[in-house]
Amino acid sequence: MVLLNDMKKLRILFALLFSVNTVFGQGYKPTKIDKLVTISLPSGYIQKDTLGQHIYSANTDFGYLVATVEPNAKDNQALKREKDLNALMKNYIRGIQQQSGDGSTQNVRDTTVGNLEAKAFTLVTDDGNGNVQDRNFLVIYTKDATYSFQYAYPDTRKDLVNSEAKAFFGSINLSPELQRDDQYTDINSTSSASITLIIWMIAGGIAVVAGGWYLYSKSQRNNELA
Repeated sequence: MVLLNDMKKLRILFALLFSVNTVFGQGYKPTKIDKLVTISLPSGYIQKDTLGQHIYSANTDFGYLVATVEPNAKDNQALKREKDLNALMKNYIRGIQQQSGDGSTQNVRDTTVGNLEAKAFTLVTDDGNGNVQDRNFLVIYTKDATYSFQYAYPDTRKDLVNSEAKAFFGSINLSPELQRDDQYTDINSTSSASITLIIWMIAGGIAVVAGGWYLYSKSQRNNELA
C-alpha cells in the first residue's frame, strides 16, 4: 500500500511538472519590458508604473512572477570596473534583506545573462505563523537601467516550482546592443563606485521589493477571498 501511494504521488508530480512546461510553452508570450529586454509572461500579466519603475506581474500555477525595470538616475557616475559592480550589487542585496525585516538571503551567486553579469539569490521570509515564502531573484545592472526578476512561491511548493522558475528566468532575452561596457567601462581604473549611486541602488532595491511584494501579497489575499 505504501509503495502504491508513493507511485501515485510520483505520477501526480510528473503530471504537474509536464503541465508547467506545456503551459509555459503555450500560454506565455515574449513581452518587451523595454526596448532592450524581453521576457516571457502569461497573457494576463499586470503592468504598473510606480515612481518611474515599470512593474510587470502575474500569477502562475505554483507562484508569482515580477519583472521590474528601474531607470537609473541620469546624474549618477558610470561604474568603472567589475569591482565597483560587485560592491554595488552587494549593497543592493543587503538593502533588499533589510527591507524584508527578518528575511535571509541564501545561495547568493554570480551568473551571466547574454553578455552581461548578473546576481542571483533567494530571499526567504517567515511571517511567524509558519508561512515561509521563498523569492528567487535575478538582478542585472546597466548604466541606464536596473532589471529585477522575481519568482515567489510558498516554501511548501519548492519541490514543484523548479521547471516553472527555470523556464521564467531562462526566457530573459537581451538585445545584442547590451554589452559588458554598459555595466562598467574601464577595467584598468582604480576609482571606486560612486557613493551616491550605491545609495540610490539600495533605495531602488527597497522600492522594487516593496512594489513587487505588495502586488504579490494583494494577489494572495484576493485568491483567499475568491
